[in-house]
Amino acid sequence: MLKDQDRIFTNLYGIHDWKLAGAKSRGVWDNTKALIEMGQDGIIDAMKESGLRGRGGAGFPTGLKWSFMPKESDGRPSYLVVNADESEPGTCKDREIMRFDPHRLLEGCLVAGFAMRAVAAYIYIRGEFVQEAINLEIAIQEAYDDGLIGKNASGSGYDFDIYLHRGAGAYICGEETALIESLEGNKGQPRLKPPFPANVGVWGCPSTVNNVESIAVAPEILRRGEGWFSGLGRPNNTGTKLFCISGHVNKPCNVEEEMGIPLKELIEKHAGGVRGGWDNLLAVIPGGSSVPLLPKDICDDILMDFDSLRDAQSGLGTAAVIVMDKSTDVIRAIERLSHFYKHESCGQCTPCREGTGWMWRVMQRLVSGDAEVEEIDMLINVSKRIEGHTICALGDAAAWPIQGLVRHFRPVIEERIKSRKASKAA
Repeated sequence: MLKDQDRIFTNLYGIHDWKLAGAKSRGVWDNTKALIEMGQDGIIDAMKESGLRGRGGAGFPTGLKWSFMPKESDGRPSYLVVNADESEPGTCKDREIMRFDPHRLLEGCLVAGFAMRAVAAYIYIRGEFVQEAINLEIAIQEAYDDGLIGKNASGSGYDFDIYLHRGAGAYICGEETALIESLEGNKGQPRLKPPFPANVGVWGCPSTVNNVESIAVAPEILRRGEGWFSGLGRPNNTGTKLFCISGHVNKPCNVEEEMGIPLKELIEKHAGGVRGGWDNLLAVIPGGSSVPLLPKDICDDILMDFDSLRDAQSGLGTAAVIVMDKSTDVIRAIERLSHFYKHESCGQCTPCREGTGWMWRVMQRLVSGDAEVEEIDMLINVSKRIEGHTICALGDAAAWPIQGLVRHFRPVIEERIKSRKASKAA
C-alpha cells in the first residue's frame, strides 16, 4: 500500500486551498527554475529513467514520447497539447486534478513544454467540465501574475504561455489527432498517421499530446528523483496511479495508489469492498469502459498494472475500475456501452460507422434473448473485422467490451436465448 509521503496528489479531495498560496504550501512551484536548469535533454532522460508510462490509457513511455520532438527548429514553433477531454465512461481522475490541484498541472506544462522546446501549451478541456475550467482559468491567471509562466517563466529566461480551450463534449476528441483537429476549429475527426503529431501536429507544427495526469506528475518526479518513482510499483509498470472506483462498492472513490496493487486490495481497502461482500462480485471492468471485463475468478488475484491486465486479455486503460455485483444484468451493461460507442463514432471509417450500430442492434436482441445462438459467433466475427481496421482506436473500444462478454459469459447469453425460446413455445 502506498505510503502517504509518496503521494503526489496531496489535494485530491479538495480539502485544502486549491489556489496558488495553497499549492505553494504543498510544494507546487517549489524552485521550478532548478528543474528547468536540468536542461531539455536532462529532463527527458530523467523521465525515461523514471519509467513513467502515459496515464491516458495507451501506456506509451512518456519520456520516449517527449524525445520525438525536434531538437532544432525549422522555423515552425513547437506546442504542448494537454488532453483534458476525459470522456471515457467511469473515468474522473483528471477532473479532480484540474478542480483541486490545477497548479500541479500548470507547473507540469511548463516543465514538459520546456523539455520539448514548446512555445506554449494548450489545455483542451471537456466542455462539460465547467467548474474545472473556471478553476484552471483562475490558476492560469495567478501563475501569470506571479511570473511563474509568461515572459521569463519562473525566472528561467524561458518564455512560455498556457491557454485553455473548451471542447464541446465529443468523446472522439479524446483521440489525440481528433483533439488537434478540434483545437484548430475543424470537425473532431481523427487523422491518418503518419505524419505523427511530433512532426505535423496542431497548425502543422510539431506537437505532443499528453494526458493531464502524465503532465501533472512530471515536476514531482524531477524533484524527488527518477529513482524514487521507478522504485514504486513493478518493473515496466512503475510509480503511482490515480484509480477511479465506481459501481457496486460501498464507498466509490478516487485514490492514488502504487502501480501493481492487487485489484481485490484496491477495492477492499479504499472502496469499502464490494456491496454484499467479495463473494457477491460478478465482474469488474478494470480500466474504463473500453477494456474487456474480467470475471470474479480472475479478479481474485489480478494486479492493477499495464502488463498484468494485458496478459489477462484486458487493459489498465485509464484505471477506471467499474465493479458489478451479482445483481447486474451483464449483457445489458455491455449493450449500454455498445450504444455509447455507436453514438460517439465520428463516422469517418466504414467499419466503425456501420459496425458499431450493427453490434449494438445484435446486443439489444441478446439482452431480450430474441436471437439465435449462432449469432454470438457472428457478433465476434464482426467485432474482429472492426478491431484494428479503423483510423483510431474507437473501433477497438467498441469491439473489446463485447469480446470480453462473450469470452467470459457466453453460457449466460446462451441460457437467455434458450429460456426465451422456451417461454415463447410455452
